[in-house]
Amino acid sequence: MDKKYNHTKIEKKIQKYWKKNKTFKAYINYNKEKFYCLSMLPYPSGNLHIGHVRNYTIGDVIARYQRMLGKNVLHPIGWDAFGLPAEEAAQKNNLEPKVWTENNIKKMKKQLLALGYSYDWDREINTSDPQFYKWEQWFFIKLFKKKLVYKKKDIVNWCPNDNTVLANEQVINGKCWRCQTVVHLKKISQWFLKITHYVEELLSDLNKLKEWPKDVINMQKNWIGKSKGIQIKIKIYDKILNNYIYIYTTKPELIMGATFISISPMHQFSKEISKNNQKVKIFLTEYKKKICTNNIKKNKEIIGINTNKFAIHPISKKKIPIWISSLVKIEFGTGSIMSVPAHDNNDFIFAKKYNLKIKPVILQNIKNKNKQENIPMLETGILFNSGIQLNNMKSEQASLFIKKFLLAKNLAKKVTFYHLKDWSISRQRYWGTPIPIVTNKKGKIIPLNTKEIPVKLPKYKQFDNNINSSLFHNAKWKNIILNGEKVIRETDTFDTFIESSWYYIRYTNPEFKKGMVDPIASKYWLPVDQYIGGIEHANMHLLYFRFFHKLLRDCKLINSDEPVKNLICQGMVLSHAFYYINEKKKIVWVNAQKLKIKKDIKGNIQYGVTKKGQNIQYAGLMKMSKSKNNGIDPDIIISKYGADATRLFIMFAAPINNTLEWKEDGLKGTYKFLKKLWNFAYKYIENKNYNMLKKTYNSYTKEEKILQSKLHETIMKVSDDIERRKSFNTAISSLMILFNEINKFSVQTTKGHKILGKCLNKIIKMLYPFTPHFSTIIFNALNKNNFTKIENVTWPKYKKSKIIKKNFLIIQINGKVRDKINFKQNTIYSKIIEKIKKSEKIRKYIINKKIKKIIYIKNKVINFILK
Repeated sequence: MDKKYNHTKIEKKIQKYWKKNKTFKAYINYNKEKFYCLSMLPYPSGNLHIGHVRNYTIGDVIARYQRMLGKNVLHPIGWDAFGLPAEEAAQKNNLEPKVWTENNIKKMKKQLLALGYSYDWDREINTSDPQFYKWEQWFFIKLFKKKLVYKKKDIVNWCPNDNTVLANEQVINGKCWRCQTVVHLKKISQWFLKITHYVEELLSDLNKLKEWPKDVINMQKNWIGKSKGIQIKIKIYDKILNNYIYIYTTKPELIMGATFISISPMHQFSKEISKNNQKVKIFLTEYKKKICTNNIKKNKEIIGINTNKFAIHPISKKKIPIWISSLVKIEFGTGSIMSVPAHDNNDFIFAKKYNLKIKPVILQNIKNKNKQENIPMLETGILFNSGIQLNNMKSEQASLFIKKFLLAKNLAKKVTFYHLKDWSISRQRYWGTPIPIVTNKKGKIIPLNTKEIPVKLPKYKQFDNNINSSLFHNAKWKNIILNGEKVIRETDTFDTFIESSWYYIRYTNPEFKKGMVDPIASKYWLPVDQYIGGIEHANMHLLYFRFFHKLLRDCKLINSDEPVKNLICQGMVLSHAFYYINEKKKIVWVNAQKLKIKKDIKGNIQYGVTKKGQNIQYAGLMKMSKSKNNGIDPDIIISKYGADATRLFIMFAAPINNTLEWKEDGLKGTYKFLKKLWNFAYKYIENKNYNMLKKTYNSYTKEEKILQSKLHETIMKVSDDIERRKSFNTAISSLMILFNEINKFSVQTTKGHKILGKCLNKIIKMLYPFTPHFSTIIFNALNKNNFTKIENVTWPKYKKSKIIKKNFLIIQINGKVRDKINFKQNTIYSKIIEKIKKSEKIRKYIINKKIKKIIYIKNKVINFILK
């Protein structure tokens, strides 16, 4: 062990040892409990940033900890290598997407190795490798034959910037999830996967995921969007159109308050009306240009048009107008609703905008019957204004009454609807998995034979920037002869979420050549015990991930219902972001490291200045990303402070599910702590005088007992923090506190020296998951007479009998807790009062104040009541 802490030297040395010895290679071992630890696989975009580092450090800490518990750990890594950014980079840099991707993988792998992650690199996968994606082509053919995939023309979400279709889950607030371009509607032919066939199981099985964050569970429930109600048959009042509209409602008790019918612009009736109504035709054309199905949220975006047609109210038999409204989505329910503006916010806004009738039917206040048109009444209550039979009924009673009435008249039926729709899985891009389908001259869709896969991508051909570089434009590749017949290949590629929906299974044996899944390896390793990733994947990756697992199960490839037992959703890493508007009025993001930062008197950032003196706008703290150019390059940080200090800071700076504000000053603090601990360990090892101490006692001194107690207390807390609470920041804090205790401990006896050594040894062991290079060197130096590899050392155990019980007395002033002081059980009352009055925290409250009364609950709480 060197005298000075040289992070570069020791990290390279230890990483070389791990690589040479394949220290973290995983094997099936039925004599050990398995533990499968997995972080969401990275997209090879060029360089890691600290957001990635946080995700992978969490996974590595857990993997190393579980190994120390004696478990057989699988901790793999791979690359989510297909995707649009590679195509964009290819166009920009005149490179093939494959070359760009492979270059990035090399860079990022080097960074992952430099951070010391304990991956089994022999299991590394690349989703753009034909030997990987051939199995999803094989699986697609299997699903096609089982009629779980289909192709149809449908109105889809279209990103005009990326020139491709997006699934509903990939549209966030009306914008593309990747590039934030406003999404439009477009009708094209698409492949769909029948996720709706699994909707009930996807919903009910959420109850099995006891170790998943509640917000992820709720997000999936809301996205699945199960809704039970009734579908009501409404006759259209028209001599020519002798038709019906079917409306869906979950609140039939409000039916007497319906003053108009709202239908979706995409409803079939809207199209029928537009044939003979020029105004409606123009409205629908404009709607399709401007509005996305997921973007009708803000009040200013609520638009509609009167069809000048009427419906017959099913109970009152009165005519009510039919309006086309942007409020109604065709993909949910029947695409038409009864609008009750007195009791619905959106209907109320719409009615006010177009001066439509508002009829309240639930009392808000008996005294204000005539004032209820000012704001909608959203609560349940007592009905009025609804006819003799319904008036004075409670909402629940009225709901049941109307249901029975309409069902008896065959005017309604009970239905269940879901927000979740079938998954659109084809993309109009080049850099993805080719879909293994051909079409013959007669238009018949033919799945390829399994012997004809993998269907590989042709050499990349770059087109003009205005033309999508999809396979559609590659005539030589798409027009082929198959079994003596001219056929056309499918030119769409798979949504890249397909690859990330099953990669975790391939890790169990990536070299398996007999099928998609190795039955023996998958049975041993699955399900994943710990999965780590961002909460932003709740309604995309995690939903598809669960769905694909069930597909694989039903195809007899695996035998469990859910892919993951325990899920951690780490918070984002935030960094300062700066930008300017260029001459084309586009935002250009500038990295803070290239700027001189200007601050106000209070230290708040005002703006940045370039070397040329240009002022750059400050956008605030934002999620680290390539698009915002506010990432921190790990290479620079590792070079300056080392991988261990970086890992320790990432885990210490904030709870893992909270956002983390990147501050280099905090990193300096963890680096300083490691240097201090290194120096202490070096002095302990080198100081021979400790072994020459002649003071030997049969029993421990008071100070030695206190330190021993602190050690066992720390082991107990750190173990619980990591295992159960996943509170890594408090675990590290406890280790720092213990180190401070041993740093000020004065060794007087041989027993004291032994306790000090124990504490140091245990601190190093417990730090190992966080700082593996640092801990390995010190551990080996401490145990040179009995050398054991730290990777094989078990996690420290504590003894409750060694922990000194503390009896804290809660101190209150006028009922508010102001301090707590440690007392022995049954301490004399007068001594308690004397000690409390000497407390600095309490004195400021009682100085120059008269104590009216003291309430004392023995050994628990004491409350000073002041005048």
